[in-house]
Amino acid sequence: MAAGATMYSFQVTLADVDRGIYEDLALRVARHPSETGAFMLTRLLAYCLEYTDGIVFSDGISAAGEPAVYAKDATGALVIWVEVGAPDAARLHDGSLRSPRVAVYTHRDPAKVAAPWSGKRIHRSEEISLHSFDPGFIDRATEALERRTVVSVSRVEDTLYLELNGWQGQSALHAQRVS
Repeated sequence: MAAGATMYSFQVTLADVDRGIYEDLALRVARHPSETGAFMLTRLLAYCLEYTDGIVFSDGISAAGEPAVYAKDATGALVIWVEVGAPDAARLHDGSLRSPRVAVYTHRDPAKVAAPWSGKRIHRSEEISLHSFDPGFIDRATEALERRTVVSVSRVEDTLYLELNGWQGQSALHAQRVS
């Protein structure tokens, strides 16, 4: 955990109908002072929406060579590399060389996030998916964040239903390929 980070506790009920995953999760997330609530919430949602055995949050900004979220199999091999926000092309290239699957989740305008990648060398860019939410959804949901938050995350037919401490909202899950 980074010095000065604030710990958040999330009691998550996850129902990913699209993938047949149903879990109750107790997660502790360190929020670095430079990290926005929107970024932290997007990181939490990326973890939930990519949930698989072996998934973990990285150590954050102090872990320069790691993505925000990743999963390893029983042998220790990376199975997914998940970036959050607006990673540069070099990070995506590195992640794609190191992991068979790479995904990006952003709370920003996906066109603006992807624009700097144009013309850059990104290994297997056609296999990398960029996920985003309806405009303003993350910002509205962030207002309900507390240090201890009860969360319900449901995905049904690429629609995200989210409840945070009584706040409820839904968003389409937008996905596109990097190239």
